[in-house]
Amino acid sequence: MLVAGVDEAGRGPLAGPVVAAAVILPEHHGIEDLTDSKKMTAKRRDVTFRAIHERALAVGVGSATREEIDEINILHASMLAMQRAVEGLAIVPDAVWCDGNRCPVLSVPTTAIIRGDASVACISAASIVAKVSRDRLMVDLHARYPHYGFDSHKGYPTKLHRLALQKYGPISEHRRSFGPVRRYFETEDH
Repeated sequence: MLVAGVDEAGRGPLAGPVVAAAVILPEHHGIEDLTDSKKMTAKRRDVTFRAIHERALAVGVGSATREEIDEINILHASMLAMQRAVEGLAIVPDAVWCDGNRCPVLSVPTTAIIRGDASVACISAASIVAKVSRDRLMVDLHARYPHYGFDSHKGYPTKLHRLALQKYGPISEHRRSFGPVRRYFETEDH
């Protein structure tokens, strides 16, 4: 049975897309260090990311834009990104296992596995691919807007990011529906 593990990265940031990945691993993949991407160093994630792409049967990545996040909310945007990731697979899986307690609507059976990113290899692989893919997008965004520090915080609401948001105001990639960004626009209106 071919199972695709699915996970997302980027629900909590104030800027950028939410990115999901779907990964189908062979039974004997031989990839060491598969775990929740948040428990890995950036260097270890990059090495494992390459190993996943070399050994996986299929890898799909999907995202939902800042505009979609603001329009349909972050939960629905995460599900949309997951759908797109599964649709991006070169192989149609027999089943999909998603990290967390919810699954997107798909044409194949889906199962939600709480903390699956730390315990199920294909979900761990998806966690790593989603995180590295999103982080790379945020480094690209940093090249265009270096004063925000996206290369270090990846859009999460750190003190540095909140201070930059107050000083420079939001850019087009800031999520208008998220509190700190929404409050900026509310104070600008008065």
